[in-house]
Amino acid sequence: MKRIHIIGRKNSGKTTLTVDLVKELTRRGHRVGTIKHTHHHHELDTPGKDSHRHRQAGSSAVGILSPQMNAIFWPNVAAPATDSAKYEQFDSLMSQCDIVLVEGDSATSAPKIEVYRAAVGSEPMATGDPTIQAVVTDDPLELDIACWPRADLSVLVQHIEAQFDRQ
Repeated sequence: MKRIHIIGRKNSGKTTLTVDLVKELTRRGHRVGTIKHTHHHHELDTPGKDSHRHRQAGSSAVGILSPQMNAIFWPNVAAPATDSAKYEQFDSLMSQCDIVLVEGDSATSAPKIEVYRAAVGSEPMATGDPTIQAVVTDDPLELDIACWPRADLSVLVQHIEAQFDRQ
C-alpha cells in the first residue's frame, strides 16, 4: 500500500489538509484511500444493532452491505508485530487506491508530513522525528527539511505524486 501520514498536534489542521489533499489528488485522476488513526477507543458499530450482536456472539468479522455504503468490522485482538503489519490488514481493501493518506499515527516509521500551527503552542514534531519529510505551515520556521505554505497545496501534491512515482 502506498501510504503517507498527515500528522500534527491536536487542532493543527490535519483533517482539513487531508480533505483538501483527497480533493486535489482525486481531481488529478488518482484513486485515493484514507485511514483515520486514533489512540482512543471508539465503538465503530452501533451497540444493539444486528451487526454488533453478531460480533458480540463471536463472529470474527462482520460485514455490512447497504445500497449506499459497505463496511467490515473486525476486532484488533492482538497488536501487530510491526508498524507496517497493522496497515497490511487494509491492503486488500485499499488495493485499488493509488495513494492512501493516513491521518495521524506519529509513531509510524512510514513517510510523514506534519501540519504545524504555532498557535497550538508547541514545537514542531519535525524537530525530533527524522521520518517527517516536510512541514506544512503558514508560520515562519527554521528547519532542515522542506516547509511549505498551507495555501500552496500544489507543492505538497507534487511532492506526494513524485514520492509515489518512485515506488
